Order: sequence, then structure tokens, then C-alpha cells
Amino acid sequence: MHAEMTKREGCKGCSASVHADEEQLQRILAKLALHPGDCVPDAQYAARLDICGECPSLQYGTTCAHCGCFVRVRAKLAAKECPHPKGSRWQ
Repeated sequence: MHAEMTKREGCKGCSASVHADEEQLQRILAKLALHPGDCVPDAQYAARLDICGECPSLQYGTTCAHCGCFVRVRAKLAAKECPHPKGSRWQ
């Protein structure tokens, strides 16, 4: 393996990895599905993900550069907003 592929990139605020594979994300999302009252409707979730997908602050296709969260998780939660420093991009 290349050195850059074996290097673990950590979150700015903690030692957690900023990378997540599909299996990890699906496990988290499955747990959220057990609490539908905490989640936004599917159409709103899709709209949020579309906005995040176009954001230049999306890193590795999974992680927000502003807060270090996995965008697919944050976008699902009703109580969360886009953490963009110039204001939420989720309208």
C-alpha cells in the first residue's frame, strides 16, 4: 500500500477518522431509522444531500469540512442545520 493510503486522517477536534465506508454509514442510518421522529422526511433528506453534494466543503464524499460530521447522518436529523460559516445552505 502507498504511504498516503495507510495514513489515518483524523478529525480536527478528536482522534476519530474522517473517512467512513458504506457499511459504517448504513449501520448509523439504520439506527436513526428506529427514531423516525428525529429524522426529516425523505424528500427533505434528498434535497439536503443534493446541496451537500455540490458544496466545495464536502470532503472524501462523506465528511463536512466545517464540523467533521458525516453529511448523510447530519442531513437525516431534523434538529441539525448545515454548519456552513456563512449560514445554512439547507433552505
